[in-house]
Amino acid sequence: MNCVDSMRRAINSDLQHAQELLGHLAPDQIAAVIHLMKVMLDPVSRATANAPVEDEVIGEDEERAVAEAREWLKHNNGIPHEELLAELGLSMADFDRMGRTPYAEEPK
Repeated sequence: MNCVDSMRRAINSDLQHAQELLGHLAPDQIAAVIHLMKVMLDPVSRATANAPVEDEVIGEDEERAVAEAREWLKHNNGIPHEELLAELGLSMADFDRMGRTPYAEEPK
């Protein structure tokens, strides 16, 4: 048996084992596993999971800006996302479309 055949057998064995395990799950657990698999296959999620840990030092100016923003929020309502997008001439549909990977052109 060559290396490729050995790999195929191992993969088939793993797939069979996964199917057996899925057979023991409740419907809501299966839905959770499906969601997990979709996340694992999403290129953005994979890139995020494999990204290096953020270790950039936060400067005094940034700390001060964050403190000012938090203080402002104590006395004011936050700005809804839809309102901010509208100020930029965008809609939630535009925002959703921009977030797709890869970027999907609008149908003509």
